[in-house]
Amino acid sequence: MLSTVVLAIVLTMIGGTLWLSWQLEGAGAAINDAGSLRMRANAVAIELWESRQGRPSRLDAQIGQLNETLRQLHEGNAARPLFLPDDVLIRRQFDRVATSWHERLEPAVQRDRVLGLGAPSAYLALLPGFVDDANRLVVLIERENARKTAWLRTSQIALAALSCVGTVAIVYLLYLWFVVPVQRLQDGLARIEAQEFDTRLPVDTRDEFGHLAQGFNQMVAELQALYQDLAARVDVKTAQLAAQNRELRILYEMAAFLNTPGPMEPLCRDFLTRLMREFEADGGTVRIASGDEDNLHLLVAEGLPEDIVRAEQCMPAQDCACGAASAEEPVVVDLRNLVAGAGAKGRMPAMSDAEREHAQHCLRAGFASVAVFGIVSQSEPLGTFSLHFRREREMPPSEVQLLQTLGRHLGVALKNRRLAALARQLAVSEERNLVAQGLHDSIAQGLSFLKMQVHLLDGAVADGNLDEAREIVPLLAGGVKESYDDVRELLLNFRSKLESGALRPAVDDTVARFRRQSDAELTLDYRDEGGPSLPADQQLQVLFVLQEALSNIRKHAEAQHVHVSVVNRRDFRLTIEDDGVGYDPADIAARGEAHVGFHIMRERAKRLAGTLTLDSAPGRGSRVELVLPAASRKAA
Repeated sequence: MLSTVVLAIVLTMIGGTLWLSWQLEGAGAAINDAGSLRMRANAVAIELWESRQGRPSRLDAQIGQLNETLRQLHEGNAARPLFLPDDVLIRRQFDRVATSWHERLEPAVQRDRVLGLGAPSAYLALLPGFVDDANRLVVLIERENARKTAWLRTSQIALAALSCVGTVAIVYLLYLWFVVPVQRLQDGLARIEAQEFDTRLPVDTRDEFGHLAQGFNQMVAELQALYQDLAARVDVKTAQLAAQNRELRILYEMAAFLNTPGPMEPLCRDFLTRLMREFEADGGTVRIASGDEDNLHLLVAEGLPEDIVRAEQCMPAQDCACGAASAEEPVVVDLRNLVAGAGAKGRMPAMSDAEREHAQHCLRAGFASVAVFGIVSQSEPLGTFSLHFRREREMPPSEVQLLQTLGRHLGVALKNRRLAALARQLAVSEERNLVAQGLHDSIAQGLSFLKMQVHLLDGAVADGNLDEAREIVPLLAGGVKESYDDVRELLLNFRSKLESGALRPAVDDTVARFRRQSDAELTLDYRDEGGPSLPADQQLQVLFVLQEALSNIRKHAEAQHVHVSVVNRRDFRLTIEDDGVGYDPADIAARGEAHVGFHIMRERAKRLAGTLTLDSAPGRGSRVELVLPAASRKAA
């Protein structure tokens, strides 16, 4: 409220000073114009004299300017600004000046214009009185301006005094309302730094500083309570952090270890050894579920007596706590209470005779408790692992969760190894299939031809027909050589291995080998036009298609010219053309997979996710085109 009142007073005074300044500025312009009346009246007299002399004059212009000056003084001009002060004496004097001009001097000018030079001038007789009236008007306006200037000076002095008083008042109030509470807070903080936790600040107001003092007192009370048992809390937090760091370290090390390649049994043995060391277990097992998931096979055992290991090599899944655990529900068993009938923590139904027998085996071996966790990969149970302790062992929830997570990691590792083994088996099967396909019709026909020639040779020898035998022997030698060359070519093809960027040298080697083995003229057009390099596996399949196509040309086409084109753009394109005898596509389609060479090329194109086009006609040569679109290309 005080600030509002002071602001209103200050704004009023500032507005008054601005109004006075505006009035002074307008009155100053009025003084200037009122003073110009004398000059313009004299200028009219001069122009009147010139006119009476018969000379050119600006009499009318001077009269108009004087009239315009009187009009502006009467009406005022806010744009300049220009106006007469609002005073009765000034208004009366201005009316006297205006009346004297309009009623006496201006008519006298008109009369003097028509008189000759020798006649006396009425205007000049009246001019001194008009000038005196104008002088009195200027004096009155200046007197009024002086009075308003005194008002303006007084207002400015009052504003300066009000500013000083207001500044002192504001400084005092700021000190009282802000500095003093802040100093109290600083004193309180200094006492807290000196560990005087019984410090309290007085709460005298309900404003923000009062709330701040209340908060300070609450904070000090909490600090006092915290300080009293700070050491115990620090120990608890340190232990929690150490446990969390240990769990993170175990997870990191175990994840890194499980991702290393290696056989399943050493992996599980190292996994179990690490767990036993980290959790101070005296024994442990890793059991893998059989295919039907009804039995558990003991894969790894550490710290268990030999008789238990032999007895539990294969056991029904639910005959023991080791088979009762799952990924969601581990089993933590106190064996002494279990045998006595107290049960276990976790999913463990009433004990059967087999379960009681297994528990007694562990008790006789000196184990007091066992913890069992499931080995799972994507909700698929793969087995269990257990930790055996010779003392009673309580498992906190954090350790249970950690061991469950490790069981999932182990399950993923085992699943990956199974998938890798299946992939290797599939790769071996595919390679065998390729070898079987590689022993295609040329070798089979060659062996069949050799068998028939051997039968004819046997008949010729039996008949004593040496001439026929001599004819058959070169045929046998040629067939053996051709079969031998085919076998060598197959072995060379299947031993081909490529790295990224090695396709061009391999293509050159294949072309050179064809030129050595065939009389046909071969031209190679290899263009690398900015396309990315193919990875090694795709390069190898492309090379196999080229080798198979050239082998078919060499054996069957009887071609004179062969053209091979390799273009590596956004799409990869391989084209093999010849001018040989060709073939009937309908006959090839009817034979299906019986024509092994074409079937092999189609299968390799399918592996590449590419498109293979076979085009031919009898007597018009043949064309093989393999297109690998950009969407099917792998990153090299």
